Amino acid sequence: MIRALGMMSGTSLDGVDAAVIETDGQRIAGFGRSTWRGYSDNEAGLLHAALGQWPGGPDVAEAAALSVAAHAALAETFPEAELVGYHGQTLAHDPGGRGTHQAGDGAALAQLLDRPVVWDFRSEDVRQGGEGAPLAPFFHWACAEWAMGQGLLPRAPVAFLNLGGVGNLTLVDPAAASPEAPGGCIAFDTGPANAPINDLMRARHGLARDEGGQLALQGTPDEEVIARFMCDPYFTRPVPKSLDRDAFPALVAEVAGLSDADAAATLTHAAAAAVAAGLAALTPVERVLVCGGGRHNAAMMAALSARLPAHVAPVEDAGLDGDMLEAQAFGWLAVRVLRGLPTSGPGTTGAPGPVCGGRISHPRRR
Repeated sequence: MIRALGMMSGTSLDGVDAAVIETDGQRIAGFGRSTWRGYSDNEAGLLHAALGQWPGGPDVAEAAALSVAAHAALAETFPEAELVGYHGQTLAHDPGGRGTHQAGDGAALAQLLDRPVVWDFRSEDVRQGGEGAPLAPFFHWACAEWAMGQGLLPRAPVAFLNLGGVGNLTLVDPAAASPEAPGGCIAFDTGPANAPINDLMRARHGLARDEGGQLALQGTPDEEVIARFMCDPYFTRPVPKSLDRDAFPALVAEVAGLSDADAAATLTHAAAAAVAAGLAALTPVERVLVCGGGRHNAAMMAALSARLPAHVAPVEDAGLDGDMLEAQAFGWLAVRVLRGLPTSGPGTTGAPGPVCGGRISHPRRR
């Protein structure tokens, strides 16, 4: 077993999650310490300025340097970790065109930490014809296996819903022998989640998020806007499929004339409607476990419960840490990369076969 530190800075641009996991890259032996480092307003503004840019863009170098520095400062507080999984900061994602871009140099991070770093998890999947996202699904399979072994979940198909900047859904079948086995995992991005709500709050109130969904709970969703949003061809595309953070500019434009509360409610319910459409494309499940920051949003959880034909609950109901699940995922994936095991496959990214992505950087001798 290896003690790995996973680190994740998502498209919500709120900060860096870091969590230790003990694993052989297949089964979870235990969970270690975890913490979070928030971005300052200046740091978040710098990252926002770089969104949508590709390598060589005017703000990319500064964003990449910030990512490495922030992750290094946090990783230094975890001396027990033997290996670091570093996701970097996604700035652009276009798997059918220019590829995928996560800013941040894992080799530089390895040198700063004097420990091996696994990074650039998505590029190889895209190179082989996959979407490059989502990458947490194989870990969701391991989490389900762990929770079932602890008696915290029934041995039955279950869905994991991660609500970060973008929403993604994973159907896990515990009857499969491994996550890469046929039917073991089916996963895809559902649609926007927290990103447009966060951007609305930032633009109108100078706040990072709709804390707890308080503003959305005061508003009324515009169902006509949501119905037009759901006509987007993305929702009829076959799975798996993935999205860029800013893939639905028309939705954002349509709420521009709404009151603050109604705009927040509309964006929240649009995210839930997209999840409902995605769930309808899968084998029916009785339980949807929600992870990511969106599960702290009472308006979002209420919208999901109203629109989904399944019991909706935070992943804590299965003994898991919904704030740290993605960080833990990249620690687990780092060990898989180290051992040459697949990190994605046809059911999760649409790649033609199992893919072992990621690069391993070892610190140079000083």
